[in-house]
Amino acid sequence: MLASFYQNFLEKYLNKAQLITLKMLVWLLQNQKQVKIERLAATLPLPIQQNSRRRHIQRFLTLNALSVVLLWFPIIEAIINQHFKLGSQLTIAVDRTQWKENNVLMVSVIYQKRAWPIYWCLLEKDGCSNLEEQQKVLRPVIRLLKKYKLVIIGDREFHSVELGQ
Repeated sequence: MLASFYQNFLEKYLNKAQLITLKMLVWLLQNQKQVKIERLAATLPLPIQQNSRRRHIQRFLTLNALSVVLLWFPIIEAIINQHFKLGSQLTIAVDRTQWKENNVLMVSVIYQKRAWPIYWCLLEKDGCSNLEEQQKVLRPVIRLLKKYKLVIIGDREFHSVELGQ
């Protein structure tokens, strides 16, 4: 279900009940292959009514402890520290993708021809991102990885001189 590396991190940030809920949700997502709360609630193995299971999932997903900055940043920082020496060069990719009705702006670190997501935001519009949105996703990543030399790459959407500064 959860690798021991993640398990150790999550135990620091979540209480026992929250950790169990997370493990069940990860297991359900792997089995159901759908991210629909109604579908997850229907199959969540808790001895309560389906409507209560749905509310339980909704409350769990809005926990402050599950924020990207509080939970994901320490995990990704530990992973990067395992694979890169402090002060070494990291290649950071910034990209935007339209996935169905979701417009996602993402920053990733490139490692062995793979991209590890670091930070992302959903744009409330269709089409390209603007300077403000680009800065919004890059600033936390630059702060997180300030101990490294960063090379930031992006396609023609990210060509502004203002962003480079």
